[in-house]
Amino acid sequence: MSEPRVMQRPEAIDPLILDEAADWLMQLCAGATDEERRACERWSKRSPEHARAWARAQLLLNKLGGLPSSLAMPALNREPAAGRRAAITKLAAILALAPASWGIWKVIAAQDWMADCRTAVGEQRVMHLADSSEVTLNTATTFNVHFNSAQRNINLRSGEILVQTAREATAIYRPFSVSTTQGRMEALGTRFSVRVNEETTHLAVLEGAVRITPNQNALQQVLHAGQQVTFTKNSIGEIAEADNVVIAWAEGMLVADRMRLADFAAELSRYRSGIVRVDPAVAQVRVSGAFPLRDTDKALAMLVSTYPVDAQTRLRGHWITLVAR
Repeated sequence: MSEPRVMQRPEAIDPLILDEAADWLMQLCAGATDEERRACERWSKRSPEHARAWARAQLLLNKLGGLPSSLAMPALNREPAAGRRAAITKLAAILALAPASWGIWKVIAAQDWMADCRTAVGEQRVMHLADSSEVTLNTATTFNVHFNSAQRNINLRSGEILVQTAREATAIYRPFSVSTTQGRMEALGTRFSVRVNEETTHLAVLEGAVRITPNQNALQQVLHAGQQVTFTKNSIGEIAEADNVVIAWAEGMLVADRMRLADFAAELSRYRSGIVRVDPAVAQVRVSGAFPLRDTDKALAMLVSTYPVDAQTRLRGHWITLVAR
């Protein structure tokens, strides 16, 4: 009769070294420079204990399909901050556990790890995911990140994002996709933008290609660079040309080309608190030009100085009405 196997406890690692490993892991997931990557490699070779700590950090990243957003997001702020310090401490605590216990930790902390990534009205930010893909969030945007051993998915709940996908340096292929209420968009090595509204999703492909699959229709459509389309749960609209104008917002600009004033006001209002409404008498005025999104008061001043309209202000600027001059 064979003797029962005895489970061996993993070799303990100095908590200070685990803390440093957690810090390096967060930096790399937030988007490190080549010099920072080389510095991390030098750190991991300082001693056998450093090597074990880094091997455990990499194992965690692979086992959980990416660093959870609640841990990775504080790494975007490289300045010393309470949020970043707390995240490093939390990650170091996970590394201190036996690898077999990480699944349990993930279940316990699931609600925290699946916290939304979001921007406020008028806010824009760039986020680096665990696979080195880059996501730029536009105003009032909310999404969840779902990375596991089989897929890389962003569930866009509201707003607009610009995605630059990264090629994974792993043997196992994990498709990268963005999902909305209307359907799923699988990236085929690409750069693209997605904007979700209540009933529709708009996709513009700048590089590569994206495959669309509506949620309630087996139909699929592949869009290539320079194409854009709006689709619903049941159907895909007519494909149109697209260029970098569709992502001018990522540079802080609203580019209008004979845009109806009513549509211009609706777009501008996405970037400021309060209400921007248009008198029906001037709703059809056509607007062209480039307007700053990070200073919507300046954008309105440019509009008024160029076109035959006035901006009536109430409630300390929270209610704007565009009327005929």
